Amino acid sequence: MTGLTPARRAEIARETALALLQIGAVRLSVDRPFMFSSGLVSPVYIDCRRIISYPDIRERLMACATEVLRNDIAGTEAVAGGETAGIPFAALIAANTALPMQYVRKRPKGYGPHAQVEGVVLPGQQVTLIEDLTTDGGSKLRFCKALRRAGAQVSDCLVIFYYDIFPQTRDMLTAEGLTLHALANWQDILAVAGTDSPFSSRELAEIRSFLDNPLDWSARNGGASRLFFQERTV
Repeated sequence: MTGLTPARRAEIARETALALLQIGAVRLSVDRPFMFSSGLVSPVYIDCRRIISYPDIRERLMACATEVLRNDIAGTEAVAGGETAGIPFAALIAANTALPMQYVRKRPKGYGPHAQVEGVVLPGQQVTLIEDLTTDGGSKLRFCKALRRAGAQVSDCLVIFYYDIFPQTRDMLTAEGLTLHALANWQDILAVAGTDSPFSSRELAEIRSFLDNPLDWSARNGGASRLFFQERTV
């Protein structure tokens, strides 16, 4: 496995960003901000769930995700989707790669180490978690810990979109033995939106204000003013 070149990663990021804008997955609501599970509020939200309703874009982006999995993530023996948005993407990637698949519930259902994981997990199986997006990484860590309790080895998480606005996110995941891979992030969205933007200059300024200091923007608009990585993990 040689890994993707920086030029190819940039191509994938641009294609993903353009696709998300094309299908209306970049949602803006300044007056009624979006509330994330962390308590953070944001004027913008990336709705990756829309991808499954656009066959051409779905096929292209899942081909990109499969390319990242094959070239940048060593030793994957199965893929697992996080409930709920990660499940269809994990299924599509599993079909592309002929890999086994599991899915992980947000909360245990029943008892025992497999209470949160559906599907067959072989002891020591190298599983890559597939998700739609991540903001602060807390839910990804919870899913990975559930897979580990079920007997899997988990060292990588692949998402369609990564907000990439909290420097401590990657540090937190790295400390837990996890590497995050993403097709695109907010800088990729802004790079393509700057040339053919669906947003006004005022809206773009509001987006940048949030991205430059998300905790301050959240606090000023009734949301969380800090992140609680430890309290939110299990």
